Amino acid sequence: MKNVKNSLLAVTLGGIAAVAATQASAKDEMPPPGAMALSAIVTKLEQQGYVPVVEISLDDGRWEVEAYREGKRWDLEVDPNSGEIVKVQEDRD
Repeated sequence: MKNVKNSLLAVTLGGIAAVAATQASAKDEMPPPGAMALSAIVTKLEQQGYVPVVEISLDDGRWEVEAYREGKRWDLEVDPNSGEIVKVQEDRD
């Protein structure tokens, strides 16, 4: 029984460490050199009808954006240098 408890503790601590490492690396990510100001990107998206923009995060060097357009929620990937949408799909969650 003691071995089971130790194994469960090791698995739990390992999982917590993995989550903490992932969060730390995500916080350290910065837009690439020459990236547009985030406010300019949001303005550009709003001019294309994506209103409101509800969430933005940086992942793998691209902005991941959640926004509404025509009453539907959309997931967008936006190039941080050009502000162009490189991927768009309806969020069905």
